[in-house]
Amino acid sequence: MAKIILKKGKGESLKRFHPWVFSGAVQKIELGKKEDEPAEGDVVDVYSFEKEFLGKGHFQIGSITVRILSFENIPIDTSFWMDSIQRAYNARRALGLVGQSKIEGESEESLLGRRFTNAYRLVHGEGDCLPGLIIDIYGSVAVIQAHSAGMFLSLHHIAEALKSVYGQALTAIYDKSSGTAPFKAGLDLNDGFLWIAEGVEAPAKDVVYENGNRFIVNWVEGQKTGFFLDQRDNRSLVGTYAKGKRVLNLFCYTGGFSIYALAGGALSVDSVDSSQKAMNLVDENVALNGSNDFVSRHTSYCEDAIEFMRKCDAGKYDLMIVDPPAFAKHRGALDNALRAYKKLNALAIEKVRKGGIIFTYSCSQVVDKHAFALAIFSAEAQTGRRVRILHRLTQPADHPVNIYHPEGEYLKGLVIYVE
Repeated sequence: MAKIILKKGKGESLKRFHPWVFSGAVQKIELGKKEDEPAEGDVVDVYSFEKEFLGKGHFQIGSITVRILSFENIPIDTSFWMDSIQRAYNARRALGLVGQSKIEGESEESLLGRRFTNAYRLVHGEGDCLPGLIIDIYGSVAVIQAHSAGMFLSLHHIAEALKSVYGQALTAIYDKSSGTAPFKAGLDLNDGFLWIAEGVEAPAKDVVYENGNRFIVNWVEGQKTGFFLDQRDNRSLVGTYAKGKRVLNLFCYTGGFSIYALAGGALSVDSVDSSQKAMNLVDENVALNGSNDFVSRHTSYCEDAIEFMRKCDAGKYDLMIVDPPAFAKHRGALDNALRAYKKLNALAIEKVRKGGIIFTYSCSQVVDKHAFALAIFSAEAQTGRRVRILHRLTQPADHPVNIYHPEGEYLKGLVIYVE
């Protein structure tokens, strides 16, 4: 096994359990029995300049050279993967997410009343000490995304661990890594099922429950793993504010916030997204949850969200949800992203009714919560309207942040009251 030797003084972050080794910290690579440097995805050992063992992880090409899997000198074998998945499972069970089941003959009203949920994140990368790995659970199907070559090459071990931990509660495991694993690593990136239980047809989508609300999730064609699970708690909060309000849901994707607003008693909900495919799914989800009652209070608009807001009458909406896609995927785009957040939120603040409420978000990891708040403050100053912060929002507990890796807190949001 190759050894990564760090420069003098560059091992301190690993001693504080930060899970990344940056390329600039590497002094040299000492090879094991191989003649060449380690291949991307290989497991390597990391040592300090003084030859002290610091950790073991996946080697990769780029600014991050090693993603640490263990700070203990243990083999990365079947037992490692089994223990890692079991720990993640135990954490979700402690949250009350694992093990929820429908009672035979139970009504939809009962499921909504007890907030039945069978969709959640099982593994959240660094937050679960498995950097480069995402696993989402949709009913009895696990959907995996590998964000590193090492995790992609470990998919077989991960699948076996999932089958062992979940037993008969799992019927299929789907790999959706073609858009996330590094394409330059020479990997066979073709999405598909890693395993399907005997007698089960290969499912492309299913209806899942979140706090008693129903959603169609398509893990084959949908974005990410099929659904944005990270907004579950924030969608629930929208539902508590929606009663009797006229709601606008911008960048609505498949209508998660819209469903919660309708269930919460919104007078009307307008959903806006530029994707016709997404809008079709919004309409299906609306009909799935509330039949004619929800449909009569909901309108879909396949339009650019900013243009829609520019055209709408000021004061038309009492509550707005502004949840755009990531404006900055790397630090070089940060300034442009902050300007975009300021522009978008200034428009929302201008248009919302007096005494209205805005839920506004950023999912860009490089935009920290302080920079995002400053963009909202700047938008307020531009409009001249007085704004109060009601809530500061983040990702739910099944998207944990490793205390030694604060960069994992990527989702941030504010609920603001506009006078």
